[in-house]
Amino acid sequence: MASRGDPRPGRTAWWWPALATLAVTLVQLGRPQPWRDELATWSAATRDLPDLLRMARTVDASATPYYLFMHGWTGLFGDSPTALRLPSALAMTAAAALAAVLGGRLLGPGTGLLAGLLFAVVPSTSRYGQEARPYALVTMLAVLATLLLVRAIDRPGWWRWLAYGLAVAGLGLGHLVAATLLAGHAVAVLLALRRTRDRRLLRWPVALLPAVAAVTPLVLLGGGQHQRQLDWVGRPGLGELVRFPGGVTGAAAVGGALAVLAALGLATLLQRAGTADGAARPDPAGADSDAGTGDPGGPAAAHPGRIGRRGWAVVLGACVLLPVAVLFVAGLVTPLWVPRYLVFTVPFAGLLAGAALAAVDVRAALPVVAVVAVLGGPEQAGMRRTHEWPRTRPVDYAAAARIIDAGDRSGDAVVYSPRDGWRFLDLALAYHLRDGRPDDLLAVRDPVRAGSLWADECADPAPCLAPAGRVWLLLSGEHGADPLAAVPEPKAGALRAGFTVDHTWTVDGLTVALLSPTPR
Repeated sequence: MASRGDPRPGRTAWWWPALATLAVTLVQLGRPQPWRDELATWSAATRDLPDLLRMARTVDASATPYYLFMHGWTGLFGDSPTALRLPSALAMTAAAALAAVLGGRLLGPGTGLLAGLLFAVVPSTSRYGQEARPYALVTMLAVLATLLLVRAIDRPGWWRWLAYGLAVAGLGLGHLVAATLLAGHAVAVLLALRRTRDRRLLRWPVALLPAVAAVTPLVLLGGGQHQRQLDWVGRPGLGELVRFPGGVTGAAAVGGALAVLAALGLATLLQRAGTADGAARPDPAGADSDAGTGDPGGPAAAHPGRIGRRGWAVVLGACVLLPVAVLFVAGLVTPLWVPRYLVFTVPFAGLLAGAALAAVDVRAALPVVAVVAVLGGPEQAGMRRTHEWPRTRPVDYAAAARIIDAGDRSGDAVVYSPRDGWRFLDLALAYHLRDGRPDDLLAVRDPVRAGSLWADECADPAPCLAPAGRVWLLLSGEHGADPLAAVPEPKAGALRAGFTVDHTWTVDGLTVALLSPTPR
């Protein structure tokens, strides 16, 4: 710990990034209503275990481990927006703390502190720390697995490799794309082998066997599902690479600033460490040849181990660039290029950026962190109003549900359009009204019985709607005086033949219409 009056952060510097991240992720955690991806999480997590496992055979197999975790969580803490999102907030908090610890170990506590604080103020930290999806947990596991890899490389005992392997298994179970981080880890192992010739490092592939065993069933189940699930994803071009920093951080200005700082940090580390690294040589004892160089971030307190700061600088850069490159190339072949899938790379970019800031002085660098926070301010405010994108086009499921709930009476039915898209209109109404919603007469099998996120509807809607007294029509989009014009056939024909539109309401992103039987 730093002595009194010493401006350098001590070994407990990880507390500040953790507290900052916890604070920003808890602010208005439950204010935005669940958006469509979170509705999918809620639907899956609140099913009985047999139904949840059956769903994995038809859709979202890769997310099943996360859904199983959330199944247990919601059973204990409920399914309010706050309860659904709290695991993500806690995971991002842990990720910030682990990033500070990793930075402190490799590059000095100053770098760790600044990297953790930068991570805390990046908008995507709040965005995915306030979303009931697996990205925050994956980010935490990515940093944890890398920290455990550092320990295993320094002292390659079997127990350390086992701990690392289990963390990697959790990483792959959280999101299959996160396994691309192993490309960066491979660079670390190869650098350590080149420098030390320690054959115990060849245990690394063996350590990955638990991960391979864990994710193989998900790969086999999900291999035929991702085409439908990602049918909205286009083929990436060079423009997507240019926009990637802004996409993965949640704000273009923040992404640009982080990318510039990370590049400066990498250059600084390579230049300063390079003056003392010397030639590659065996180092079986794990001593660090450049531990006493004038590296930024408090070099005397850093323990970069067998690779040295220069090597770890390369590894951190690889942990950012190689997953991006792998996903980009894969996206040219199959729909996969989604920047948020790579949010786990942000802490590693933050570590390099922290090194750039720590090259001056920690106290002098804090205003830069504040500037980054200000740059992300508009996006921070926007995400606390709605999780939809773009922010200017929210979808107010709750308002639509209130309209239906206020006017619903016995014998009413509800019709959704579209039923097979990604708006999940039926899941939204189920979340907000539970068992109090009108009868879904068109559903031959609801999503649970269908083992899917979508219901199976009547092929011939007219007979199915015959028992309805009135019909509530919930439409995606804001439509005018004739909401039935936005309904596809044969559903529209059945509604026109038997019902007349009495009232129409529009809320953000949705239209609600009440139809009464046509007098005969």
